[in-house]
Amino acid sequence: MTGTEADEPAPSTVAHRRGTPPVWLRYGLRPQPTPIPWAAVARASVALAAPLAVGFAADRPVYGALASMGALSGVIGDTADAYRMRILNIAVPQLFGALGIMIGTLVYGTGWAAVVVLTLIGLASGMMSTIGAVASVSGLLLLLNSVVGAGLPMPDPWWVAPLLLTLGGLFVLALTLLAWPLRRKLPERVAVTGTYLAVADLLAAAGTDAYEERRQAVTDSLNTSYDLILARRARYHGRSGAMVRLLSQLNVVIPLVEAAPAVHVRRCPLPDVIPAAVRELAADVSEGRTGGDEPALPAPDSPATRAVDSALRHAFAVVHKAEPDPYNVDDRLGRPAALGVRVRRATRSVLLSGPSWRYGLRLALCIGLAQALTSLVDVPRSYWVALTVTFVLKPDFGSVFSRAVLRSVGTAAGLVIAAPVLAKVPIGWWDVPVMVLLAALIPALTAKGYAFQTAAVTPVILLLSDLLNHQGVHLVWPRFLDSLIGCAIVLVAGYLLWPESWHTRIGHRLADAVTDIADYVAYAFEPGGDGDRAERVRVRRRIYRDLSSVRSEFQRALTEPPPTGTRAAAWWPLVVAVERIVDATTAARVRVNHGAPEPEPAEVALVRRQLVELAEGLRASEVLVEVRADLPGDDEGVLAPLRQEVAAARAIASPRP
Repeated sequence: MTGTEADEPAPSTVAHRRGTPPVWLRYGLRPQPTPIPWAAVARASVALAAPLAVGFAADRPVYGALASMGALSGVIGDTADAYRMRILNIAVPQLFGALGIMIGTLVYGTGWAAVVVLTLIGLASGMMSTIGAVASVSGLLLLLNSVVGAGLPMPDPWWVAPLLLTLGGLFVLALTLLAWPLRRKLPERVAVTGTYLAVADLLAAAGTDAYEERRQAVTDSLNTSYDLILARRARYHGRSGAMVRLLSQLNVVIPLVEAAPAVHVRRCPLPDVIPAAVRELAADVSEGRTGGDEPALPAPDSPATRAVDSALRHAFAVVHKAEPDPYNVDDRLGRPAALGVRVRRATRSVLLSGPSWRYGLRLALCIGLAQALTSLVDVPRSYWVALTVTFVLKPDFGSVFSRAVLRSVGTAAGLVIAAPVLAKVPIGWWDVPVMVLLAALIPALTAKGYAFQTAAVTPVILLLSDLLNHQGVHLVWPRFLDSLIGCAIVLVAGYLLWPESWHTRIGHRLADAVTDIADYVAYAFEPGGDGDRAERVRVRRRIYRDLSSVRSEFQRALTEPPPTGTRAAAWWPLVVAVERIVDATTAARVRVNHGAPEPEPAEVALVRRQLVELAEGLRASEVLVEVRADLPGDDEGVLAPLRQEVAAARAIASPRP
């Protein structure tokens, strides 16, 4: 493949006005339009201030500061809506955090031995990140607390600090669970209701220009709902009747999602009564209603509308069934394996994964350099350098380059807040109301962006550090210099030395998705039968999840500085085109299921070959080029829309690289 250039650059590459920040920096500094989570704000204030108050009351301010540090970890990790997921996200990482502070305390003051130990912990922490969200947070706290324990003197005996940090984290968990009995509806039920509403909007948009946006909303909603329900069932193995019923209600919405593209590709909008009936089902799911009369639906007049009618009536029957058979629930993503099996599978996957080792080695290299530098150069309270490396490189998402820059900006803003506090507020009871205010900023600003989270967390950490080392306002300037040193280490050793971090991975991930689509096409139209429908659904969901990952990678790449961000923008049209190919394939299969004639095997083979060639081309080049594809076939056949989408995908040319 060779690159071509269009006459106009991508919108994101248009030169900005002289004197204004570049696009990627403005993107990171723009606050996200998210509401303030007032319940989380209240929890953070109580969770971080209460241990300080207890510590001052018991004349043990250091103990109070350590418990507040553990609470800070819990506040940052409390990101899930479902309560059982919160238990995992808060409690499990606290155990690794306790292990980290214990290891750090044992190597405190040992010089180069501490460098070696922290480097190995950095390797383990990085490799853990590839397992999943809970393991990633656990790895973060393992490394973070190891650095703190190796850099700050902890009270004797050795078990005091791990115990206090764990108690602080569990205090956050206890505050979180207080609202559990008061919640009127399960978060999982709210998520499934939202999925039904998203599907109703999708059906209403079929045949219009709003369809693509609505389809992506349905994908995101399905991902969220399945993640919440399956995470809960992973612990209880389907014994919860409420979860079994919600899963069955979620599964039966899939045929409606499959029928939507069949309607859309033929540009035949549905009557308003169809989306209205789905919204009624959403209300029934929300309230847990059973029974009821079957909706009055218009008679279908085509294979596509027959598919919608059949799917809607089936959904109505399942939603209103009082006690669905728990053994007849078709788990589209597979039943969760036993805990021991999942642990062995995850361990084997991590140890044999190339990306896992590369990320672990990158983090270990940066931590090792930070610790070695501060061992050779006299840097007061040098643990802050390694802390900066941890916070910038460990979150596992977004651009490392932009995080380093945003970390510097956020730290500077946080120091502006911390300076007057450390200068004017004496150590004592006044720290408690100050902590109430500072802690409230963490959940309020975290959702706004990485720089805002850094600005909120920095003064809290400085205030707690001051209770341990009593340096006051003299902490401010050294901490800023340490942050700059840490960011510099990350930019060189964690970014520039690793080409995979400053090259987009969109092409390879998209190529994998296109390969799966090619197999999906062959399976969906296998001669002699319509295949296993449940398996088709699983394959289709997996493809959409892969495409969601591609979208996430696209968003990450856009925050990179040129030329990476510029090249990333070129992939967006193809990402959309590939999603349309999946829709067109599903639409064709649905039409065949409801009376349309089967396509010829030669036509299926031609489409599959074009998809395979597209995937091979994506793997061979980082720059998109136009490839004219001639796909002959029956213009009235079920594969006609699919052939058009494949041809459109192959005809996409890149903007200027």
